[in-house]
Amino acid sequence: MVELYANAIVNGLLIGAIYALVATGLNIIFGVMRVVNFAHGEMVVIGMYIGYACWQFLGLPPWMSVLVAMIAMFAAGYVFQRAIGNEFVDQPQHVQFVLYIGLALAITGLHAIIFGPDPRGIQSAASFATYRVGPLRIDATRLHAAAAALVIVFGLWAWLRYSLTGKAMHAAAENLTGGKAIGIRITHIFALTAGIGMACAGTAGALIAPLYDTNPYLSSEFTLTAFIIVIGGGLASLPGALVGGLLIGVSEALAAVMISPSAKSFVSYCLLLIVILVRPQGLFSARRTGR
Repeated sequence: MVELYANAIVNGLLIGAIYALVATGLNIIFGVMRVVNFAHGEMVVIGMYIGYACWQFLGLPPWMSVLVAMIAMFAAGYVFQRAIGNEFVDQPQHVQFVLYIGLALAITGLHAIIFGPDPRGIQSAASFATYRVGPLRIDATRLHAAAAALVIVFGLWAWLRYSLTGKAMHAAAENLTGGKAIGIRITHIFALTAGIGMACAGTAGALIAPLYDTNPYLSSEFTLTAFIIVIGGGLASLPGALVGGLLIGVSEALAAVMISPSAKSFVSYCLLLIVILVRPQGLFSARRTGR
């Protein structure tokens, strides 16, 4: 029994690291632009389909499809923000909601048209590899995906903290008017932010693709999970996204073992309610100033 729970916790931490990457992308977009991207889950599914397409049609290994998804989603996010998204940043929130909900529905429809409703999975010899560490049996693909997600998250944190562009993004997030006054190109920063946020989601999707079969209707699940993590961890807080992702991953894994697999979402929502009641600003609230 102890071995069962230990394996569940380890697997929960591994999937939680990928959740953290998804939530990090959502947090960056909200933290800089104050825009809630309701199409974030669709970006994850796009990454999953990129991973599947690279494996099925191009014969690329999964790790290479992750690079393809990262580059493609960054470019798509940047272009979308420059062409359309920047026009909506200063619009009322309900107008922004309509834009991103409409985008989400359009993407889901395109997935269904192009790939059909049937699940698409990546299966290879590597999918069955495991590591044995004492009583633990660790899925190799899941471990590699989690390690890659953590490297990306910490690398992104370092880049945002120490690079000039990262500091410009922080400045725009803290005081938009002040950022404009000192010459920061806000339209470029917003487009870069959207590109990074969507690249995080797409990369996470490519990392998940070998673990779960892809279908067009997974997006709402990823969107809800990302929102639970972001709200529970703290809006615009990158440490909150990491801790929240790991917490949700472990809670879902334990709920699947102790109750039933269908109880995963129930436990996540309960944790969110507890955090909201005890600490409404989230576990790690970020300091925010006005626009």
